[in-house]
Amino acid sequence: MDKSKSEFKARRSLLTGMGVAVAGVAAGTACAQDSKEFEPARHESDAWLNELSGQHRVWIDTSYGLGGMEALHYSNNILSSHASVDDGSDADYALVICWRHYATALGFDDAVWKKYGEIFSGAMGLKDPATGGAFTANPANLSDRMDLDNGGDTIDKMVGRDVRFALCNAATRWYAGYVAGETGGDREDIYQELVEAAVPNSRFVAAGVFATTRAQEYGYSLLYAG
Repeated sequence: MDKSKSEFKARRSLLTGMGVAVAGVAAGTACAQDSKEFEPARHESDAWLNELSGQHRVWIDTSYGLGGMEALHYSNNILSSHASVDDGSDADYALVICWRHYATALGFDDAVWKKYGEIFSGAMGLKDPATGGAFTANPANLSDRMDLDNGGDTIDKMVGRDVRFALCNAATRWYAGYVAGETGGDREDIYQELVEAAVPNSRFVAAGVFATTRAQEYGYSLLYAG
């Protein structure tokens, strides 16, 4: 091939490559101009998520009895690791356990567990390993039981470390209806009884799944227990 033709092909190949590159840059610029950084909407019902103090934010989501118990143990491990590795304090964390679905019953005190423990245990599939039967007190707050899945990390212990609890209101209403059906009681009266029996450091959220998605929009790291 003669030299002039070879040089022509080389120049044409270079110019074609440059054209593709320029087109790619132009397309990328156009996309960047068209796209917008995602900014989630803010709602008054979610304001509490931004009011919790702490440099780290963690949301532990759980829906069944076993996971609900494990969530307490996970919380303790997170806070204790922060203390040992980073010489940090519990105050550095905004840590929320979300008890939703069947796990919601762990958010009720011993008084209602004494009355409805057999119903709660059956719904959650959570039996006392010592007896094989139902719990008659909230298992998440039995401090003298190392055979349970919370590893001895109780509600009271976590309240002392300023862990918060989000309780599913939708599931609470379901439990009220279920208990009413089993006992012949009034659904609304039982619902009020359950609401009044909420453990310390807790608040009801419309639905646990709803709050879990919103928490991530506020920068909470999501951990699922169960």
